[in-house]
Amino acid sequence: MQSANAKKFRSELKDYMDAAVSEPVRINRRDGQSFILMSEQVYEGFRNEIQSLQRRLLGMSEIIDGKTLPLAKGEDRTSRFKKAK
Repeated sequence: MQSANAKKFRSELKDYMDAAVSEPVRINRRDGQSFILMSEQVYEGFRNEIQSLQRRLLGMSEIIDGKTLPLAKGEDRTSRFKKAK
């Protein structure tokens, strides 16, 4: 991961934006704060992965808490989600 201070980042913004297409860039402020510049595609990938992990965690905690029903032998796994006619 490339790294730059805020002053250098401002002066070479285009170069750092081009670099962020292939890898995130860390921008450091004098006061110790850090920021990450990344492409929108990478950001969306991270968001999707986090949402997927959150859904899995929720499902696992429902199983642990006993909030699920066992699947009967031969039952269609999607039948519970289909609307009754």
